[in-house]
Amino acid sequence: MLDTTLKNQLSSYLEKLTRPVELIASLDDSKASAEVGELLEQITGLSDKISLRREDALFSRQPSFMIAQAGQTYGPVFSGSPLGHEFTSLVLALLQTGGHPSKESQQLLSQVAELDSDLHFETYYSLSCHNCPDVVQALNLMAILNPKVTHTAIDGGVFREEVEQRQVMGVPAVFLNGQSFAQGRLSLSEIVSKVDTNAGKKAAEALNQRPPYDVLIVGSGPAGVAAAVYAARKGIRTGLIGERFGGQVLDTVDIENYISVPKTEGGRLAGALRQHVDDYRIDVIEAQSVSRLLPAETAGELHRLTTGSGATLSAKSVILATGARWRNMNVPGEEAYRTRGVTYCPHCDGPLFKGKRVAVIGGGNSGAEAAIDLAGLTEHVTLLEFAPEMKADKVLRDKLHSLPNVEVILNAQTREVVGDGQQVTGLQYQDRLSGELHSVALSGIFVQIGLLPNTGWLTDTLSLNRFGEIEIDSKCETSRKGIFAAGDCTTVPYKQIIVACGEGAKASLSAFDYLIRTPSLNG
Repeated sequence: MLDTTLKNQLSSYLEKLTRPVELIASLDDSKASAEVGELLEQITGLSDKISLRREDALFSRQPSFMIAQAGQTYGPVFSGSPLGHEFTSLVLALLQTGGHPSKESQQLLSQVAELDSDLHFETYYSLSCHNCPDVVQALNLMAILNPKVTHTAIDGGVFREEVEQRQVMGVPAVFLNGQSFAQGRLSLSEIVSKVDTNAGKKAAEALNQRPPYDVLIVGSGPAGVAAAVYAARKGIRTGLIGERFGGQVLDTVDIENYISVPKTEGGRLAGALRQHVDDYRIDVIEAQSVSRLLPAETAGELHRLTTGSGATLSAKSVILATGARWRNMNVPGEEAYRTRGVTYCPHCDGPLFKGKRVAVIGGGNSGAEAAIDLAGLTEHVTLLEFAPEMKADKVLRDKLHSLPNVEVILNAQTREVVGDGQQVTGLQYQDRLSGELHSVALSGIFVQIGLLPNTGWLTDTLSLNRFGEIEIDSKCETSRKGIFAAGDCTTVPYKQIIVACGEGAKASLSAFDYLIRTPSLNG
């Protein structure tokens, strides 16, 4: 189950336990239970602070096991295998249950401990999902800190009938007290803000007390992080506000073109970005959106920003690094069947469509890579490309055309997502040459048609091009003095992580130059 290297690594981690941990297992005669039982035996043998007890009637799902402090009857539960991407979640649950402190802020941890409602969470995950661990780890931590909160992480590959019954067609899928709660990646602060009815008011009150920043950066992806680090190194008061730290990087699996780093993963790079930020005096404001920008009327005034929680922040200069989001098809049925067959992440949701027929929309590199990955899981993949030819690199096109269960259709315009009211059953597309309509029966649609800048809230404030990108000059300055922009939300070509980092650094240097050359801001 665990090889020697992994055992040695886990053993060194378990040395950090400061109090006894008990694993309470509910197993049956299935192969899955045998594998989980073997894993638990191996873990128990790595630390004298961990014990194992079987109580087969404790959980209705088998295999399942709880991680609890010795003598307690609550803690996070895993149903199915905690390997793959979830092995890290298992290790963290062991450590945190055993007394190792979380890296989350004390304010947030206290907020979790003070929740006074009975909250019963269930999260469906797949072992290949790179977004699932963040959600599982956040909810596990809540279950460790507060006995009123329970969390069961469920391996969708083991409990496939349950996945079908609850119509889970995208992971991570979170249920709260039996009802659908959320889909996709969530941070601890985002979860808490959804369940704590006073969270928004508390956040606004706290943010309203923040003094003005020398530079306030909106967006905590690669561009925003680079800008924050460069600003902090200048010794100026720096704020970084964003809805989720890492931005689009979190939705990226393999990264092989970040110079000096031959290969990494999106989640790992996001963690490295956060660690770099934490090395400096940067005021990081998490799980907060910005809904309005009020630029200063004169050079000596402050720019003001309104948050989604209703707070107002002010700054001498602003850097917008709001990034981009997946582009929608904007056809009938897409919104109605989102997360019920329409999805945007083949790595996360692909395993849920094992043995089924699916479509990929888009013939660029992302679309080709998605189709290649899905071909190994599904019965058949239909790739639809709007243009007369695919835009993907030749090596990807060649690989795609070599797969027997992949069909590529060019000059195809998707017209409608079709479903039975519960989930996707097919799609309709139009041949752009003949005008003829065609129907394709399938269970899943993976949309891979590029990105849209997150700039809708700036339409009446700054100059945007026809694509919604913020127009900037060679120094990243926008149409308003003292407001700069960087990364995927701007007119800079080539939406790449390394380009965004460089642009973020440039925007920060330009903002600093603006501050020192504006006498009215130096008082």
